[in-house]
Amino acid sequence: MVYGLARRQLRPKVPLRPGEGDKQRLTSLEGLSALSLDALSSVAYGPEAIVVVLVVAGTGALTATLPITLAITFLLAVLVISYGQVIAVHPDGGGAYAVARKDLGPRFSLLAAASLVVDYVLTVAVSLAAGADALASAFPAVAGEKLLICLLGLALLTVVNLWGVAESARVLMLPTLVFVVAIFGVIVVGLFRSHPAAVVGTYQPVHVEQTLGVLLILKAFSSGCSALTGVEAIANAVPSFRTPRIRRAQVTELMLGALLGVMLIGLAVLIRRDHVVPRGDVTVLAQLTAGAYGDGWAYYVTNLSVTLVLLLAANTSFGGLPVLMSLLARDHRLPHLFGLRAERPVYRYGVVVLALLAALLLLASDADTFRLIPLFAIGVFTGFTLSQTGLVRHWAGERPAGWRRRAVINGTGAVLTSVAGVILLTTKFLEGAWVVVIAVPLLMLLFARIQRYYTDVGAELQLGRVPDPPDRRAGSLVIVPVGEVSRLTRLAVGAALALGDEVVAVAVHGDPRKSQALHQAWDAWNPGVRLDIVDSPHHSLVQPIVDYVQRAVDENATEGGRQIAVLIPEVEPRHRRYEILQNQRGLLLATVLRARTDVVVCLVPFRLKV
Repeated sequence: MVYGLARRQLRPKVPLRPGEGDKQRLTSLEGLSALSLDALSSVAYGPEAIVVVLVVAGTGALTATLPITLAITFLLAVLVISYGQVIAVHPDGGGAYAVARKDLGPRFSLLAAASLVVDYVLTVAVSLAAGADALASAFPAVAGEKLLICLLGLALLTVVNLWGVAESARVLMLPTLVFVVAIFGVIVVGLFRSHPAAVVGTYQPVHVEQTLGVLLILKAFSSGCSALTGVEAIANAVPSFRTPRIRRAQVTELMLGALLGVMLIGLAVLIRRDHVVPRGDVTVLAQLTAGAYGDGWAYYVTNLSVTLVLLLAANTSFGGLPVLMSLLARDHRLPHLFGLRAERPVYRYGVVVLALLAALLLLASDADTFRLIPLFAIGVFTGFTLSQTGLVRHWAGERPAGWRRRAVINGTGAVLTSVAGVILLTTKFLEGAWVVVIAVPLLMLLFARIQRYYTDVGAELQLGRVPDPPDRRAGSLVIVPVGEVSRLTRLAVGAALALGDEVVAVAVHGDPRKSQALHQAWDAWNPGVRLDIVDSPHHSLVQPIVDYVQRAVDENATEGGRQIAVLIPEVEPRHRRYEILQNQRGLLLATVLRARTDVVVCLVPFRLKV
């Protein structure tokens, strides 16, 4: 009593499930580590995407790297402010699909869903490919095995997510901190050095193919916009934050924007000053790292931290796409099985589909980061534009205090992201963007057709309406396929007697001697159930039973309509590895009966102990 035992007995503590309770939710710093890796890790490939485009005009064209990066950073600032508004309006999670569904209507919600699916799949592929590039920069010996490394990383992520190991923000804080410190170290130390401490990679001659013009600058800008991916992740996960959720999520969004903007500008300054051009077997970020730290241990730590963070960034899609697919399943736009959760809980069907699609992309692109980037950013900017446009309609409809200022902010974001999306599409169309142009409408058509099917099914089933009284049957007949007298037969006949008014066992034999032996065994057992044996000279099992059931159905139709059921006994081994040793005739019979008759088909399992 003195030590408070009585109080604990009167007020017992019920263990919380994972994710329940405010302490299990995210602080701003934890949210930054858990939800910002996709955006922060884009510094590994975003600046390099600009350099790869500009260098075709010669090393002198690299002076345009900084102005282009400043334009991208301005767009980033607009997006951060705009998504702060999304967080305030949609505290239950303001993903582009949710915003479009609420504020823009069904067609735009289909467009948002399709673009998000493309975005999530490409996030996995691009992050893994960029991670393999970073690993190859530290260890050039694996440069020829990047595709294999990507597929192994994808397999690891798939297994982990199928197993259901939940992300821990506290665990992610360490690699995120190491990554951010390492990148800021590259910028600060690199700016203080008068010349690079070391040069890595093999020299590649620069071939001037065109002059620096508006079209080339637009192409570089569109490629660099890949650095803006992941900005929306915090707005999608507002319910994951501790109270006050809106304020914490907005602070996290601002921290993300500040960190990403400073890193992009700092790296662009170094690229412009040192005229960093692509070199063989290393990334531009690896060159800047070597220029700041040399080629010692700090170089390896930085590249390994980049690889790890990119792997973790790929994992964010495994948390996002299966949830999106479950929402689409709930809205009848995907098969309902995508809404099923395992006990852990995990949306396993969504995880498997994501892994398969990402694997196909990696194989098709040979894990080349810059073949994937043109596909990557278009879906992202479609989602950006839809969410901002939806907010403009929300403010115009609700008209709260200061709604015009908020509408201007979101409208500016919508215009800028739509312009950026058009630039991406026009400049990258022949480089692979056409794939997205085809994939997004096909996904929209798929979602619409599935929804139409579920609507037709609901109408035929009269869901939501009170049905007529059930038909009253005169009785029931249960047909039990048997092979011989055994415990399996005893189980099946016993279950049939409990279910039906009349039970008939039916066996199929092609050998008269076996038929006679079965009759004798049945008479000796005498279960009180009639046994009919069907002769099958061709030793066929399924078709004779189906014909027998069909004759029973026809006779029943002329006699007044009894309910007919077929009860099929099945042996289930204790271990799955033994299933192949059991015949599957029962499942085949059940499938054929369901396809050709309207009888009730039941499977009765007999579970073995071996």
